[in-house]
Amino acid sequence: MKAHKTLLFFTALLFSNLLSAQVEPTWESINERGYPQWFSDAKLGIFIHWGLYSVPAYASLEGYAEWYYRGLSTNDDRKAFQERIYGKDFKYEDFAPMWKAELWNPDEWAELFKKSGAKYVLLVSKHHDGFCLWPSQYAPNWNSVDVGPHRDICGELTEAVRKQGLKMGFYYSLPEWTSPLHRWYEDPDENIGTYVDSHMIPQFKELITRYKPSVLFSDGEWRNSADQWHATELISWYYNTVGDEAIVNDRWGGGGQHGFRTPEYSAGITLTDRPWAECRGLGRSFGLNRNEPLENYLTSDELIRHFCVLVAAGGGMTLNVGPAADGKIPLLQQERLLDLGKWLEINGEAIYDTRPYKKFYEMKPVYYHRVNRLIDFDWKRNSPDPSISCDHFQAYWNGYFTCPTDTYTFEIQTDDKAKLVIDDQIVIEDTRKSNTGKMQLSKDRLHWVEVFYEEDELEASITLYWSSKTMKKQVMDNFDLGDLVYIPGLWATYTCEQPNICYTQGKDALYAIALDYPEDQLVLNIEKPEKDIKVTLLGCTKTLPWKYENGQLIIDTSGLKYSDLKSTAAWVFKMK
Repeated sequence: MKAHKTLLFFTALLFSNLLSAQVEPTWESINERGYPQWFSDAKLGIFIHWGLYSVPAYASLEGYAEWYYRGLSTNDDRKAFQERIYGKDFKYEDFAPMWKAELWNPDEWAELFKKSGAKYVLLVSKHHDGFCLWPSQYAPNWNSVDVGPHRDICGELTEAVRKQGLKMGFYYSLPEWTSPLHRWYEDPDENIGTYVDSHMIPQFKELITRYKPSVLFSDGEWRNSADQWHATELISWYYNTVGDEAIVNDRWGGGGQHGFRTPEYSAGITLTDRPWAECRGLGRSFGLNRNEPLENYLTSDELIRHFCVLVAAGGGMTLNVGPAADGKIPLLQQERLLDLGKWLEINGEAIYDTRPYKKFYEMKPVYYHRVNRLIDFDWKRNSPDPSISCDHFQAYWNGYFTCPTDTYTFEIQTDDKAKLVIDDQIVIEDTRKSNTGKMQLSKDRLHWVEVFYEEDELEASITLYWSSKTMKKQVMDNFDLGDLVYIPGLWATYTCEQPNICYTQGKDALYAIALDYPEDQLVLNIEKPEKDIKVTLLGCTKTLPWKYENGQLIIDTSGLKYSDLKSTAAWVFKMK
């Protein structure tokens, strides 16, 4: 035992020395330095998108409100909104004096984040519009001290957050839409050098030197290489400046080889080669979008379950809030954070400081049925129904249709895999190879149609078109379920596999997080435990009987009463 403790001591000392050593501007040196353990232990952070875009607080139902400026440039629906509400001569810059932040209290924010169970906070210090939330000398009259709130948002929030014992971090956009040195998406990507050297790098160092954030989340990197962003230079300088607790994300341009992974609005990932934390909002937008319907928002139960899924796979979540322009976090968002915090008060030992078990989940199949009049969907980063995962789901449509006699061209637009079958004949076999096909059809019969769709990751969309010599290309219609009573449309079946039990392990215990409450028993497909393990439900003092049969640990939950359940959404069973 003594030798074991000595080995652990020297291992910890070696890891500490690696973090403390001077980091050179090479990927090898940066990766050798590694990542501080606190981030992997923290699991939950709070993201904050708050800026000039919070004044209009507008996007499409699924859009990102913080991209408001870009929407004006591309003349999307934000342009029409601005002209209707603010007038045709109104410019984005005119929002600056309107952003008053008159009700903002950084201590109230920090207290809320503490109650949510978060361990770190990430404030957007500068988004793509270039407006800074600190008095940057590189953005005169385009920062929150010179105009608008006339307050150092970064500084005041940093002080309040650290006072609550939380780590403070910043999001920083590498490019800008508004810089005369290089206008992102407008000027050629290869001409970014002057902007990087004379503006971005000195401003980056100004921010870090002033506040020394524990976390740095860079963004906007995807049109340029890591070399163009001077990624190794900036990361190594940041690590050497802030010290052991500093950590960066993975958004540093093409060829980047370091940083905690940041899947965005995903179903989670299962990579464990480095730390990761999904970033997402409670709704579909990061910045407040007043145009969002309530159905876009995660319920408290959905939030808790999703968080458990992420943690079981070795990750975490950076959960975004979008405050209003006045500085108040909308009450619905506050409610969700507080509900998550209450759940963590009871079950946090199965979340914080845990590691993935040798298997992440027990899975269950999920089915959702409905009638679709057309196949014309753009789910973006969502799914057809909350019960279906937003990544890796399948759809199957079938029914009948009629049409005039002709040779028809069929086309499926999707970035995923789809297949079209008519009258048992394959018309489009795989959209990844070819998304069109032709077939001669007759008006004298009902034609049987089947469409198969497999969604992979991120964006989800599919549209089925048809055309002929006498008909222009259009979304296919004339569908009929073929029942005795005429019902227009196709029968749709959506399927996926969802975790219903998540596993985590602490220093001396295994946790099974049931996402569906086990009424009589909880069955776990795990290795046979020691004979003397004790099984309990967190929040309850009762010891639960169990047995092991045919490779399954069967926990008897029939003795639990409603009064024993101290949490909702997910129930944690501890085996120690």
